[in-house]
Amino acid sequence: MPFVTTAKNGRYEIRESRNTPAGPRSRTLASFKELDAETIEKAQARAEAPLDPVKLRRAAQRAGAPIAASGVDAAARELLARLARGEQPSPMLKRLLLDALGSPEREPVSDTARAASEWVDATLGERGEALADLLRLADALPLRRRPPASEFPHLHSRAA
Repeated sequence: MPFVTTAKNGRYEIRESRNTPAGPRSRTLASFKELDAETIEKAQARAEAPLDPVKLRRAAQRAGAPIAASGVDAAARELLARLARGEQPSPMLKRLLLDALGSPEREPVSDTARAASEWVDATLGERGEALADLLRLADALPLRRRPPASEFPHLHSRAA
């Protein structure tokens, strides 16, 4: 049964456990910094039993390991980020993209998701810097102190 664990050097390992006469043992199938298709193939080649890539990615997520985006996902992130910055494809490419992606059951996209689209291609460093800026802004906002007591009269209940 394969699992993902953190190694001592900050990397991650795909390991396989098995029972032996001396008790349970595990061995490393592959070591990685970011789980990608090549790492999964390497682990598959060394594994005694077939590996499920979907379950392996879930195990990596649970372990906190970064997972590489597929080529299509990376291209979609780059396209969304460029569109969010105001760039537009040519009219013919736009029609071809809409045709290729279109489905009759398209769900509307919220304004929040649309506003976040410029961040889908951001690196972890860019996201961290934006978070630090946001925290500095929050620290700079003045606090509004509440009065110690309410100016409204107290309401008392009467027995009915």
